[in-house]
Amino acid sequence: VGQIGQGAPRLLEVTEGALHAGIAAARVGNRSGDISAAIQSYVESRGYNVVREYTGHGIGRKMHEDPQVPNFGQPGKGVRLRRGMTVALEPMVLAGDNCVKVLDDHWTVVSCNGKLTAHFEHTIAVTDGEAEILTRL
Repeated sequence: VGQIGQGAPRLLEVTEGALHAGIAAARVGNRSGDISAAIQSYVESRGYNVVREYTGHGIGRKMHEDPQVPNFGQPGKGVRLRRGMTVALEPMVLAGDNCVKVLDDHWTVVSCNGKLTAHFEHTIAVTDGEAEILTRL
């Protein structure tokens, strides 16, 4: 594959850290906004921006279910988390401003300014203690 460019290792580190910050906020009694705010705070405190157009989401009988879990938000807002809920958390982080566009293939999403982006994801189950990561390899 080759060498990754300068700046990419830190972007990947921050994006993975944001995922774990969101997972840590996924506790019974918290709200979806607590997860969103944890992701946003982690990312922005490190000088990056979150993608606002795409979200994490509930997952169950269908791939995409409620609740939506944006990568930004306010603590204490949104759906209250209950034991047994399954949610896909998907921090998407931009090295530049928070503008994205879809390419002509109608699938690929890139930053508007051509700077690096990263996306990490885990599906978790909300439990009485720490969230259980269901997609850990």
